[in-house]
Amino acid sequence: MSSKHKEQSEAQKQQAHIDQKLAQVRHLVLDVDGVLTDGRLYFDNSGNELKTFSTLDGHGIKMLQKSGVQVAIITGRRSSVVERRAHDLGVHKLIQGREDKFTALRELFGDDGYRLEDIAYVGDDYPDLLVMNRVGCPISVPNAAPPVRERAIWVTEARGGEGAVREVCDRIMKAQGTFDAALAPYLQTV
Repeated sequence: MSSKHKEQSEAQKQQAHIDQKLAQVRHLVLDVDGVLTDGRLYFDNSGNELKTFSTLDGHGIKMLQKSGVQVAIITGRRSSVVERRAHDLGVHKLIQGREDKFTALRELFGDDGYRLEDIAYVGDDYPDLLVMNRVGCPISVPNAAPPVRERAIWVTEARGGEGAVREVCDRIMKAQGTFDAALAPYLQTV
C-alpha cells in the first residue's frame, strides 16, 4: 500500500472514530467567547457589552435539540446578552461567570444521571481544558489556543462565531442518523 493510500486510510479511520463518538452524544456543552462568538469583546460608549452570534449556529442548536440532544452553555464571563441568546434558543442549562468549568458542568447536570462519555464539549481556551480532558467528545474550533486544539478529537473547519457550532450540530445529527429527518421540513415542495 502506498503512503498516500495509508494516509487516506488513517484519515478515514480517524473520521469513523469521531463519528462513533458523536453517535453517543446526549449532551452538547458550549463555551461562548471564541466558540459561539468570534472571541472579541465589544463595548459601547456607555460600557454595555455587545456580542455577535451566528444565526447558522442558532438554528443548528434548535435542530439538534429537536433531535433529542440536550444543549448547555458554560462561560467564564457574565453577560445579559448570553442569557438572552440562550433563552431565545431554548437552552435552559446555562452557567455564567465560572472559570472552573468542570465543577460547573457537574452542577449543571446534577442528578440527571449523565455520563461524561456521552458529552461533547466545544472549547477554545485554557479554562475549557478542565472539561475537555474528561468528556467523551472534546471538540475545538480552529481559532483555539494550540493546547486546546491538540486535545480535541476534532477541530471544526469553521471558526468560532462563524458557523462552527452549526458544523458540530449537523455532524452529531448525521452520526446519529437524525439529520435527514431534521432537514426534511425545509425540503418540502408545494
